[in-house]
Amino acid sequence: MANPEIIDITPADLTNYAGFWRRAAALFIDLLILSVPTYFLAVMLSDDPAVSTNTTETVRTHAINVYNMVSLLINWLYFSIMESSPRQATFGKQAVGIFVTDLAGNRISFGKATLRYFAKVLSSLTLLIGYLMAAFTERKQALHDFIAGTLVLSKE
Repeated sequence: MANPEIIDITPADLTNYAGFWRRAAALFIDLLILSVPTYFLAVMLSDDPAVSTNTTETVRTHAINVYNMVSLLINWLYFSIMESSPRQATFGKQAVGIFVTDLAGNRISFGKATLRYFAKVLSSLTLLIGYLMAAFTERKQALHDFIAGTLVLSKE
């Protein structure tokens, strides 16, 4: 019996690209999942008595900086570990039945998943046009997929 965690790809599956709206739904689910631990960890780490004796603006700036650092770390690890795992998908992607591969349909490495994650910065800096590319490109690739050499495929 095959391991249910490992995804077997056939050549026909390499054309079963995940569309923009499924990818957007998966991202929405992932961001909901990540918001709770990110918030609580940031609150715990930003509780610095030395900062609280300063002005309100200093406290606010410190809290925002801590939140941004925690968010970056948690998001990077979550997306990179999950997408390079045998399931090849985050919980959001699993919920909508999609997964990430390299261009040959193989599981991606942690390094490639990291490149894909940080390339999402460019997808965001283009006024989200980098994300919208997934709706219009032949293989439904966003800008970060082109940069990392990845595909997002549908299980169905």
